[in-house]
Amino acid sequence: MEILHIKNLSFAYPKADKKALDNVSFSVEKGEFIVLCGKSGCGKSTLLKLLKKEISPYGMLSGEITYNGVSLSETDTRTSVEEIGFVMQNPESGIVTDTVWHELAFTLENLGVDTKIIRRKVAEMASFFGIEEWFHKKTAELSGGQKQLLNLAAVMVANPKILLLDEPTAQLDPISASSFISTLKKINLELGLTVILAEHRLEEVFPLADRVIMLKDGKKEFFDKPKNIVSYFNANPENDMRFAMPSAVRIFSELENSGICPITVREGRQYITNNYKNEIKTLEQKAYTHIEEKVVELKEVFFRYSRNLPEREKQQRFK
Repeated sequence: MEILHIKNLSFAYPKADKKALDNVSFSVEKGEFIVLCGKSGCGKSTLLKLLKKEISPYGMLSGEITYNGVSLSETDTRTSVEEIGFVMQNPESGIVTDTVWHELAFTLENLGVDTKIIRRKVAEMASFFGIEEWFHKKTAELSGGQKQLLNLAAVMVANPKILLLDEPTAQLDPISASSFISTLKKINLELGLTVILAEHRLEEVFPLADRVIMLKDGKKEFFDKPKNIVSYFNANPENDMRFAMPSAVRIFSELENSGICPITVREGRQYITNNYKNEIKTLEQKAYTHIEEKVVELKEVFFRYSRNLPEREKQQRFK
């Protein structure tokens, strides 16, 4: 069942030379996991913000955005706040209170929800996201990964029907980013929540996607299942987004392209094993020639670990 429908959507910022979005059309089914990708400046953030009318940018807008059969412009504010969640790129941008538990309760308090229901929902979200250990911490004491997880939990406490995320892992370290993406997968599979995720970490999110939207210069270039994206690149070899694809997709696109495109590393290894013989067991090692050439030279270097410790003078030469 369709939850979101975009038809002939175009948008231009004031005094801009060209449109940020140009005649974009697509629809999203309930429970789908959609990955939105494209080069920086292609219109990903603009598209996501237009789907959340409270933060919709100012400019020239044309086309239609329909949510659950109702024009988004006619959807009442409470419905938009409760049912369309948005997680921003910067973990600091979404936090508005000083403690974790208050951040979780903030949206429900502003919606006028009964205190008993707020306490129950906050407890449920804390348990679901595994944040009980830092439930009473101050938000300023949290790491970047914890702050972004808190932003997600604070959105989910309102029980949204669709979740929009604008590169939420851009400022996270690899471990925190992987954990965050795994949480999105859990939300989509266990809660059936519709997810639209703009992301550059395609290696990790492509296997989760039901369909992929790729934008180029504000236009929709591709909207289909991830496994069909190689056919697009074969027809459009000038699009260098192929180099941002997962490694299995890149390898497959450079080969004969027979069979189904692998997405994960496991599928890629299986494809190569089934279609190509590995007759080279070892590579000949070339003789190493040592060159007497200085690369870095340090003289009269002083260093100390602590203010009260004596200086250690070292003179090193690296060749």
